[in-house]
Amino acid sequence: MTNILYGAYTLLGSGLLVSCLPPFFIYTRLSGRHGENLKERLGYLPRKIARDLPGSPRIWLHAVSLGEVKVAAPIIEAFRRLMPACSVIVSTTTKHGRELARNTFEKDVPVVYAPVDFVGSVRKALSRVRPDVLVFLETEIWPAWLSEARQMGIRTALINGRISTRSIGIYLKFRPFFREVLKNIDVFSMILEEDALRIRAIGADTDRVMVNGNAKYDFLATLTKPASKAAMQRTLNLDASHQVLVAGSTREGEEEMILDAYERILRKFPDTVLVIAPRHIERVPVIGSILKRRGFGYQLRSDLESVTAKRTEPVVIFNTFGELFNLYSVGTIVFCGASLVPLGGQNPLEPAAWEKVVFYGPSMEDFRDAKALLEEAGAGIEVSSPDMLAEKAIWFLNHPDSLKTYGMRARQAVMRNRDAAEKHAEAVRRLVSL
Repeated sequence: MTNILYGAYTLLGSGLLVSCLPPFFIYTRLSGRHGENLKERLGYLPRKIARDLPGSPRIWLHAVSLGEVKVAAPIIEAFRRLMPACSVIVSTTTKHGRELARNTFEKDVPVVYAPVDFVGSVRKALSRVRPDVLVFLETEIWPAWLSEARQMGIRTALINGRISTRSIGIYLKFRPFFREVLKNIDVFSMILEEDALRIRAIGADTDRVMVNGNAKYDFLATLTKPASKAAMQRTLNLDASHQVLVAGSTREGEEEMILDAYERILRKFPDTVLVIAPRHIERVPVIGSILKRRGFGYQLRSDLESVTAKRTEPVVIFNTFGELFNLYSVGTIVFCGASLVPLGGQNPLEPAAWEKVVFYGPSMEDFRDAKALLEEAGAGIEVSSPDMLAEKAIWFLNHPDSLKTYGMRARQAVMRNRDAAEKHAEAVRRLVSL
């Protein structure tokens, strides 16, 4: 049955690739766009990459997008402390993840697009790089990658691993298949004991599973630079007197609720500025329509690019990538989205690193550890409705000393939990030392 499922997976992937490749190839030739993208996704990585990786062990770290790339930074630093002679290559899946990786690592680490999970593409890419170990961040389980790596004698690790409550059901439906796939992973270095239990339930060998915490803690505190906050204040035309409600990574259905709370806050604090940063930028026009219907003037972040542009409206929608972390620096009240709707929440530790009391809804399944950390420190506030958000926000705005105290607790909680990257890196070091 397992061989049949893997064969079906391979056949389906091959069929999709063969059917989609010709039109996409024609598009790249006519438009001149995505040529490098296509070649690398098919496994044709630049040959010079192997020449630029002279050290040992040779580590290939896969970080899908923006969030994983941020986690990759402290882990790579830990690799270099533990294995000074190592060389590292990073792959990403998304364009924005690739851009952040290149900006983060500059020329120190080669950055490529990950090959699609098709036997031919993966085999070509692995043959060119020949890593000693292939490391996946968080929840990246790719059957073809793992199978080909095993056949080529490449060790594999899943680090900073997590399995959400929303995804575990899908994995368990195909447990016989994933149990065989997971046999190709040598080490599972998970975030929480809950994650360890779930990966074991899917089929991971108990002896290969360990719990080492969340490496997202490690990089956050180092990124809170006063210059970044000052730049964001200038961009949004803010001064010390402004109260700012930041709603970060909002999802469909939440903006209306945020506006309900904002209207109540305005009655007590009429100069409060609202900044909405949706999780998906393509939803910006819809959010703009909601604001117009509710009678709110707004500006787009992209309209404030020039030095002379000034924020004049009470609401700003962020339609740019990679700025959410620094945006949190100017929030008086910060709300983390995907939590008033049942979508698992967003990382509340990013605003916490800026000394912000953090508000979130009841759906925080994807960030249980971060939520528990903040609540144990007395720095996280769960709200179940727009009215509750408004009520709590108004109370804190009326008690600035409490606002400051909660914020200090939040940052201290982040600072106390910063050794996970080292533990995950040590798991990889031990693996390549075998």
